Amino acid sequence: MSVYNSFFEDSSFLWTSILCSAFSVWTLVQGEVLVIGSNLPIIAAPGDDVILPCHLEPTFNVQGMTVEWSKPDLKPDPSDRLSRVEYVHLYRDRQEVPDMKMASYFRRTELFMDDMKHGNISLKILNVSEEDNGRYRCFIPKLRSRVKSAIVELIVDPNFAKTSTTETPLHFQTPDPQDATPANAGRSRVSVVAVVITFMSVLVVVAFSACFSRCLHQKLNKLSEGKTTQSQV
Repeated sequence: MSVYNSFFEDSSFLWTSILCSAFSVWTLVQGEVLVIGSNLPIIAAPGDDVILPCHLEPTFNVQGMTVEWSKPDLKPDPSDRLSRVEYVHLYRDRQEVPDMKMASYFRRTELFMDDMKHGNISLKILNVSEEDNGRYRCFIPKLRSRVKSAIVELIVDPNFAKTSTTETPLHFQTPDPQDATPANAGRSRVSVVAVVITFMSVLVVVAFSACFSRCLHQKLNKLSEGKTTQSQV
């Protein structure tokens, strides 16, 4: 019994350290800001104004950060020796940067500047055409997160009933998680939880083994010392 009593007495500090470390890791994971797009495509008719939904969760002020909207499936112009990347919309230093914008989107895109303080980085595109079809990527390069970008697909269908604006309300709203949470963000959350659980399990096993071995070693040393004393007597 003394071995087990010694084990629990000597390991109390170690168990406290493990629990504090695990709590710190879990708090960090829970507080991480993620870029959230839409799982569902945005469908519009030619001539519609559309909004490609994208926001940060939890709410995070991005007014002082760089926000990039691009079409990831487009290849750089082979005639451009610098292979420059052109954007659908580029926001930097608290303003739009039109010099690096694709000509076809000139004066046709805008962000909701007032709502960016709430994490809304949705992009409004005016007067869409079939040439605007494709995947769009919203990206915050300097965001300290594992999920810095999200993909939103736009489908411009001539057979779709034309509306005045295919969009969410102009004020910021958090989309329905079933519609707006990207698959990569969901998988990322699950993977992080799995890593945390594995990390905690390994720590517990290692700590238990180390503490029990130490206590057992101390007990054997005491027994050995006792036998040595008796033989000397």
